[in-house]
Amino acid sequence: MTENIILASGSEIRATLLRNAGVSFSVVKARVDEDAVRQSLEAEEASPRDIADTLAELKAQRVASKHPDALVIGCDQVLALKRTVYSKPESPEQALAQLKSLRGQRHQLLSAAVIYGEGKPLWRHVGVVRLQMRDASDTYLADYVERNWESIRHAVGAYKLEEEGVRLFTRIEGDYFNVLGLPLLELLSYLSLRGTLPS
Repeated sequence: MTENIILASGSEIRATLLRNAGVSFSVVKARVDEDAVRQSLEAEEASPRDIADTLAELKAQRVASKHPDALVIGCDQVLALKRTVYSKPESPEQALAQLKSLRGQRHQLLSAAVIYGEGKPLWRHVGVVRLQMRDASDTYLADYVERNWESIRHAVGAYKLEEEGVRLFTRIEGDYFNVLGLPLLELLSYLSLRGTLPS
């Protein structure tokens, strides 16, 4: 079965993961005011899991409305420390504040993906990773942000595990693909079972 697959995300990492897995797709970035939606959901006391899932579905639905014959993959990643949800830092100062609040703590990364097609959501999954951050010094964290700001400004929690950010952690429990923002194994399994990918 040949189906047109669209990734509704501007994330280069997600695109690379799919490309490396041999999936043919195009990219159409979803136009969604993520901050407004997230704030609305937080005001309704939605769980971090529901926030990630809702945003992923909204992105997929938005792109699918203009490409009704395609399978559209919407994604979102949320960092949760207890009930607090973190966003991408808007400044180096905010990045440093986020890292200071996370150090010595255990938090979660929730990576949601929703596939939209035939006018409705066909599949969804939220992968969860639990991370223990070490008790790094103020000096190290400040230097880390200064060295890595251009990269970490695009990451929730102000770190990237695939880069120097791995030095901030003592323990990681879960699928590494979820750390990168995509529940890749589950997504590929669904596409194979559906017959979209050869199996």
